[in-house]
Amino acid sequence: MRDIPYLNGIKAFEAAARHGSFAKAAEELHVTPAAVSRMVRLLEGRLGVALFERTANRLRPTPAGSTYQVGLTPIFDALALLTEQIRASGTQRVLTVGVGPTFAIRWLIPRLASFYLAAPGIDVRITTGGAAAPFAASWTCGIKLGDGRWPGLSAEPLFDANLVPVCAPALAPSLREPKDLKRATLLRVAHAPGDWPEWCAAAGIRNISASGPQFEFYGQALQAACDGLGVALGIRPYIDDDLAAGRL
Repeated sequence: MRDIPYLNGIKAFEAAARHGSFAKAAEELHVTPAAVSRMVRLLEGRLGVALFERTANRLRPTPAGSTYQVGLTPIFDALALLTEQIRASGTQRVLTVGVGPTFAIRWLIPRLASFYLAAPGIDVRITTGGAAAPFAASWTCGIKLGDGRWPGLSAEPLFDANLVPVCAPALAPSLREPKDLKRATLLRVAHAPGDWPEWCAAAGIRNISASGPQFEFYGQALQAACDGLGVALGIRPYIDDDLAAGRL
């Protein structure tokens, strides 16, 4: 059991010792100087120890008072900080966004700084479970590639997504037109096996085999393309920053 004799008196003493004045302590505690003096005297009576040396124009802690104040002030500082954190946690808005890892790294995270400037009071939490992961009940919202027809969910279009082949700048001179891809290494993504066949069919390319290395996510394939391993299919605007920076 904690033996704390008189909490209001302890607060009054700590404030008076820190300010060196009953009047300034009274302003902080929103009471009168006489009330502060009375609470301190009650505390001294319960402790059986004098905490202040009182003179006409000066308030000075006794050795016991100095020791007490040195220990109390950091405790009250920590209590004030903890209280503020708890108060903030009850009012802070949390936005949990579920996204695929490639979208998070290539598009969303680079734009978070500007979002925080516009909405500093929102606690953003990014969670990824893979592009093919379902929407989770714990998410506030999700950003997913598709046509927006998901049962039980409301969807709004963010932007049109276009699939385009990309490679490192060093490989680009040898790839002037779609048919040149026949002699290139085509990088594949495991959860999107139809991407290359569909793109080649739309581009009028026949008898081409996507037999290059396979990756789990688009982001991995795009990094391999940046490193000159081959040609990847990138989703615009996911890759717009890479194109602007000359990485692809």
